[in-house]
Amino acid sequence: MTIQLKDLGRAVLETEYAVRGPIVARAQELEREGREIIYCNIGNPQALEQKPITYLRQVLALAQYPALLEQAANLFPSDVLETAKALLKGSRHGLGAYSESKGIRFIREAVAQFIHERDGIPTDPEAIYLTDGASKGVQTALRILISDPSDGIMIPIPQYPLYSATITLYEGKQVNYYLDEQHNWKLSKAMLEMSLQEAKRYGVKVKAICVINPGNPTGNLLDHDNIAMVIDFAKAHNLAILADEVYQENVYLPGDKFTSFAKVMHEKHEKDVSLFSFHSCSKGFLGECGQRGGYMEIRNIPADVVAQITKLQSVSLCSNLTGQVATYCMVRPPKPGEPSHDLYVQERDGILNEMKKRAVILAEGLNQVPGVQCNVVAGAMYAFPRIQIPEGRTDAEYCLSLLEATGICVVPGTGFGQVPGTAHFRTTILPPTHQMREVVERFKTFHVNYR
Repeated sequence: MTIQLKDLGRAVLETEYAVRGPIVARAQELEREGREIIYCNIGNPQALEQKPITYLRQVLALAQYPALLEQAANLFPSDVLETAKALLKGSRHGLGAYSESKGIRFIREAVAQFIHERDGIPTDPEAIYLTDGASKGVQTALRILISDPSDGIMIPIPQYPLYSATITLYEGKQVNYYLDEQHNWKLSKAMLEMSLQEAKRYGVKVKAICVINPGNPTGNLLDHDNIAMVIDFAKAHNLAILADEVYQENVYLPGDKFTSFAKVMHEKHEKDVSLFSFHSCSKGFLGECGQRGGYMEIRNIPADVVAQITKLQSVSLCSNLTGQVATYCMVRPPKPGEPSHDLYVQERDGILNEMKKRAVILAEGLNQVPGVQCNVVAGAMYAFPRIQIPEGRTDAEYCLSLLEATGICVVPGTGFGQVPGTAHFRTTILPPTHQMREVVERFKTFHVNYR
């Protein structure tokens, strides 16, 4: 038998993932033809000239090839050598063997300590699952939650297409709640209630709410009170919370700081709301997307359900060991006084400071263009500007024309969701600073002519 398209399941055929859609395919065609393409479509820092953090790559090199440990005393700092030895001892059999399904215990203990130091709250290593990037953790949580075609998951609009795609693939119901663009993409309790009641009216059993903080694609940052409101809403309606917190290092405005859902739940002594939290070494300032490392932490989940989560994790045996080591380096960086510390801080701060500059360059530059409105980029790696386009045109047509005319590859707002009657696109702030200025200038010229 030769498999045909008609043989595929409806859920597969209906699943869409805008970040790597037809516009990106066209960009790759143009690049093969010799055109210069600036890829602003995906949060992939090292594809846009960001250099890897030295400490992480040195540890990975030794962990992957332990024979170097005998020769590396004069090549690598002593703390790198000791870290690699500790990781190899903790893994027991090196990076070429499976670990336990949740991930290497030594690394999960480091993740638990990281959360404890970040939030000042108790954390159990047994509640940590090391995953192939945050995406695999999100998919596991949604697989656990969606048990029937009438089960609904609330997601922000605009959202990251991982959520809409996975909900469709698992044959659940996507329940949209709109972020308030006029107030820097804040969450509104009234909108949450309206969204929930509308879903119930159509017979949808809403089981969870997803929150992305800092926001993708919006670049917003939720404050403590907004997070507390979401927790209260979840408790009032018996919902679980999925907290996508992979951009927690990407906070740019003076006075702003990241606050985790776990911390606020602990402060509220909340024991009745199940929480799934996600983090990744792909984002922040590491940008190690290709290593596929991350973790999921669970709270307030009964033991029998935890057993089912662990069973799902064990189907894939374990997450990849290279990603587990990269996650360790994320949560346990060099400490003050250790030989690698100064270089690590220099590289980290250099990357984050450049991102802050680009966030300002992009938002301020776009806001100077007639017919474009862009909120301040307070966090994450993206902006989601609103554009006025000629009647009868779509944002997909706009983004394709932008690509053809300028070589700039962005994603239409329809791929993330938007208020009906509006048009947006998502762009990253990841091109090098000098190139970001060029992106803004090319965009200005294009938009004026397009209108």
